[in-house]
Amino acid sequence: MDASAAILVAALVGGLAASAVRLPPLVGFLLAGFVLRALGVEEVPVLQTIADLGVTVLLFGVGLKVDVRGLLRREVWGTATVHLVATTVLATAALGVLGAVGVGLVGDEAVTWLLVGFALSFSSTVVVVKILEERGIAQSVGGRTAIGVLVVQDIAAVVFLATAEGDPPSPWAVLLLLVVPGAVLLRRVLAAVGHGELLPLFGVVVALVPGYALFEAVGVKGDLGALVMGMLIAGHRGSGELAKSIFALKDLLLVGFFVAIGLGGLPTVGELALGLGLLLLLPLKALGFAALLWLAGFRRRTAVLTGTALANFSEFGLIVLALAPQGLLDEGWLRVVATAVAASMVLTSLPGRHPEYLSSALRGLLPDRPVERTHPEDRPLDLGPAEAVVLGMGRVGRAAYERLAEGYGLRVVGIEASRDRCRLLEEEGLEVREADATDPEMWSDRPFHDVSLVVLAMPFHGNNLDTLDQLRAHGYAGSVAVVAQHDDDLETALAHGAHAGFQLYDGAGAELADRAAAVLRRPGTGGSGGTEQPGPQPR
Repeated sequence: MDASAAILVAALVGGLAASAVRLPPLVGFLLAGFVLRALGVEEVPVLQTIADLGVTVLLFGVGLKVDVRGLLRREVWGTATVHLVATTVLATAALGVLGAVGVGLVGDEAVTWLLVGFALSFSSTVVVVKILEERGIAQSVGGRTAIGVLVVQDIAAVVFLATAEGDPPSPWAVLLLLVVPGAVLLRRVLAAVGHGELLPLFGVVVALVPGYALFEAVGVKGDLGALVMGMLIAGHRGSGELAKSIFALKDLLLVGFFVAIGLGGLPTVGELALGLGLLLLLPLKALGFAALLWLAGFRRRTAVLTGTALANFSEFGLIVLALAPQGLLDEGWLRVVATAVAASMVLTSLPGRHPEYLSSALRGLLPDRPVERTHPEDRPLDLGPAEAVVLGMGRVGRAAYERLAEGYGLRVVGIEASRDRCRLLEEEGLEVREADATDPEMWSDRPFHDVSLVVLAMPFHGNNLDTLDQLRAHGYAGSVAVVAQHDDDLETALAHGAHAGFQLYDGAGAELADRAAAVLRRPGTGGSGGTEQPGPQPR
């Protein structure tokens, strides 16, 4: 087996092993590189090319996610900036103390400690997004704030990489301003490429040609060009789909980057100990994020859960160190930080899916505040005189809302964690509240006490079960209906105390037949195929 085949097989095995223990695959890719190095496998030239392409496409994807209005919110840019500076200073001081007593690497200087401290200030996009999605809060106010903090960190990293070389750009760099009006043409092309294989190809070409190659040609860091081109396209109605289309490609290319880090050499015993020692910074990172978010007006629970999700070291920190100008960093530091990044991703998974106990433990440090001083998007839930509540306002939840309101004349309120979806539904006349149904503090004032019917229509079955348990734990005496995608999920929900359930596909065939008959103007029963509640309706 040649080196290329060995690298591919080892990366796959390492990624599968990491996923099997619920860790990000990149941890497996790093370990695969270390194992290959120990077995004497050398890095192949094409691996570095793949790694460079992965970084460029990653930065283009970061640009596509930039929402300038969201980043300008105080709780986003303020938290990200203050935490980045404070963590950099704290980590630099700690490394300086270790260096002074001879624990650091040979030849370390203040600039080295500062660079490593800067790299340790980032949080892992891969890990944070995974945690938010597992908890079902990616679109909640805390989830959106965490994503915004990650984007600000990414932008700071790219700005550093663009300016660290120290070489002045070409006088022709002023012509780069023409990419701003040129983005109008790119947006038109994006609208015309459709939804097939041309879409990811368009993204890669924009990232590498008007992005990387054009900026490099005039002496500006090409990675900054990829980020800028992504930002210029962000906001177009097709930018979200474009980002999703290049997501898998970006991850595949970044395999080369993380394997290459491992192939750079095994950490020595001293480097391994130093990397593990850096994990002592993680509780301080978590506490710092929680305190800053609490000061921004968030409730303690939101601040603590968001802070713990962000308390890890980032793959972007490795990218910063790997691409730093030569001479600033001993290669051993890359192995030290790689060890710290991998270990931090393991530790981040330990608090569990609902680390409510951490919020309770910090009650004395982050006390409750009056409602009027709480962030407007994070205040307790007020349902008013609602008769029925639908939790989860996707297609199924909206259909249930409309049938209960129009077909049965009930006063219905929808609850949805996504602010954008809430805004759209409110514009269409639906009464919706933005809230996280999995938040135990939401139930503390028993807002559902006078509600007769609760419909659980959230897309994650685990969230529906958690909410069902919260209802019962707080003495809810009304009826509960739940939708499920699988038969065993429905049986579990009924066993947990739901009064009625609907398997998502039970009424699909009958509903399709009714609509087909309606097109032919033939009378029908109008049934939906369900016995306890109607099937999904169109948006």
